[in-house]
Amino acid sequence: MKIVVIGGTGLIGSKTVAILRQGGNEVVAASPNNGINSITGEGLEEAMAGTQVVIDLANSPSFEDKAVLEFFETAGRNVLAVEASAGVRHHVALSIVGTDRTPENGYFRAKVAQEKLIVASGISFTIIRSTQFMEFLGGIADAGTQGNVVRLSPGMFQPIASDDVAAAVAGVALSAPRNGIVEIAGPERAPFNEIVARYLKAAGDSREVVRDPEARYFGGLVDEQSLVPLGDARIGRTSLDQWLAQAKKG
Repeated sequence: MKIVVIGGTGLIGSKTVAILRQGGNEVVAASPNNGINSITGEGLEEAMAGTQVVIDLANSPSFEDKAVLEFFETAGRNVLAVEASAGVRHHVALSIVGTDRTPENGYFRAKVAQEKLIVASGISFTIIRSTQFMEFLGGIADAGTQGNVVRLSPGMFQPIASDDVAAAVAGVALSAPRNGIVEIAGPERAPFNEIVARYLKAAGDSREVVRDPEARYFGGLVDEQSLVPLGDARIGRTSLDQWLAQAKKG
């Protein structure tokens, strides 16, 4: 099977490409660095010739509200238009659990816009909504830091390891389209502030984590249900403690 992975050299993309190639599939790891650009459209037609499945893992270089919305809308329209012409049979996209429940978060609004384009495209699809990656815990702590204090919501949080995300994405790509949403999450659910405190302690970081119900996550308030699956979800295999131990070795 020929599969094109948009954003195929990124964190999730590179892992997904490796899994799919190990399974004997013909995989194109598409990125601007190898002449395939979802924003300009460069190289998309050539890459998608004879392709059965496209996995869209592209991410905006800017998280500023207007820029990220323009990125996902432009890239989405370009990719879906070429897919329609090429006769692609399955569009797989990675999104975020709760992206439609925190409208104050500009990045989440942009992912909602991307999802709407996919649903309206007429191409068979599966949208994978993932909880936040464990690899992003350091950046999340930094975003909430004031001086030596990290202010974070006590809302529920259920991070997932990138290896488990990639495995789920590859599995969905090799399955029939759902024409709907699949949610994935890590095996442990705990308050946001407690998860990040455990990460910082394991990393030997002396910053103090303060429980603050008014703390915002990239612009949006986080409650008990904002960032975790509300129904059935596929659960990753890697626990936070396992991931922290691996990160220390790395």
